[in-house]
Amino acid sequence: MIILPIDDDALLRECEIQTFRSGGKGGQNQNKVESGVRLIHVPTGLTAESREERSQYLNKMRCIKKLRRKVTLLNYRAPVRIATKTPRSVKEAGAQQKRHRSTTKALRRRPRIDD
Repeated sequence: MIILPIDDDALLRECEIQTFRSGGKGGQNQNKVESGVRLIHVPTGLTAESREERSQYLNKMRCIKKLRRKVTLLNYRAPVRIATKTPRSVKEAGAQQKRHRSTTKALRRRPRIDD
């Protein structure tokens, strides 16, 4: 179970922050300014990267959201299913319906002629 601090500043203190040139579309701003951000959570080794926004601050906020989302997915445990026994009344009702359907279909058949 991974536990992250609730406060964003405390989470950033636990992380290593790397900035880089994000590249791609955007012209000179993308090529010259280090607006891409990579957060590495040191205790767990999880990483989150963002380069969608033009500012480093907004990319950092996106990285924090991505990191929190990753941790919640890793912490999720599916609930244990407890198998239950089918009640006798339900089984008997199903058998009764089956017998009724069987007689209905039997009445549709041609009568047998015994020699």
